[in-house]
Amino acid sequence: MTMAPAKILVVDDDPAIRNLIFRFLSQKSYQMESAQDGKTALAMFEQFNPDLVILDVNLPDATGYALCEEMQSRTDVFVLMLTSRADAADKIKGFSQGADDYITKPFDLQELEYRVGAILKRQRIVTTAEQQRIVFNQLVIDPGRREVTLNNELVLLTALEFDLLHFLASHPGRVLRRSELIQQVWEYDYVGDQRVVDVHIGQIRKKIELDSSQPSLIQTVRGVGYKFEAPQVKQPSNKSES
Repeated sequence: MTMAPAKILVVDDDPAIRNLIFRFLSQKSYQMESAQDGKTALAMFEQFNPDLVILDVNLPDATGYALCEEMQSRTDVFVLMLTSRADAADKIKGFSQGADDYITKPFDLQELEYRVGAILKRQRIVTTAEQQRIVFNQLVIDPGRREVTLNNELVLLTALEFDLLHFLASHPGRVLRRSELIQQVWEYDYVGDQRVVDVHIGQIRKKIELDSSQPSLIQTVRGVGYKFEAPQVKQPSNKSES
């Protein structure tokens, strides 16, 4: 059975950029709609029910960050932030509001296509083998439901954060380079700063680590990358007091 084309909503107040993205992705067989401001975007969002929103940070009547949060409170839509800001602080803010990826203007259309395709791949149905839950003490990663629980409490992760955590936890004790994580999780040739991995790791740590400044689960291997260290189960001592 042929799957329906993914639906993408482009939100940007610059008509040149908005129309460029609209026309380009329409040629790639995506179903497209567009909006030039926040009010129109929310109305179109309700009507169109997109799979992905390409969302400009700066709009005349709203911020992309607030729209991202509002849209994701209604559905599990993917969000690709589009901005002229390249500062790490802006990226961190976007990711903390739920953005799945971030692309800086000016951008290459081929890179945009790769990123859109990679984000939408996360909609795929996982195989039976991939549905196996990963359990480390009170941390449970369920790829079938795409849910993470810690101490029986649901941990709210973005789609990209889930994929990154799942990949790390699937290879406990193995040191993974940033370039390898990008290749395996982002699933395209990422041409930007590889420190984007650090931003996402930081967000995950805030959600699953007891102390994100001294992480025990996702450990930094300086100069290389990261590794997931399975928590040690404390064994009861057999020593008796003398």
